[in-house]
Amino acid sequence: MDDLTALQSLGLELPSPAYIVGAIAFGLIGWVAFRHGRKQKKPRTLWLGVALMLYPYAVSRTWMLYVVGAALCAGLMLDRG
Repeated sequence: MDDLTALQSLGLELPSPAYIVGAIAFGLIGWVAFRHGRKQKKPRTLWLGVALMLYPYAVSRTWMLYVVGAALCAGLMLDRG
């Protein structure tokens, strides 16, 4: 427990379960979009997939994770046509 207290004193916190679930879900959606974009030769879908896989590393707030993820997924839905 001293290790956890020491990390918290440095300003480091463990992510919430909601954040972990969201990061995994959006990462999987991004992986599927990346594979689909690569097979179908759709560069926009490919790069949206890459963005979905990588942006959780840059976002630390749970609400922001879901907002950005929903926006990128909406971009995938609009790119479908």
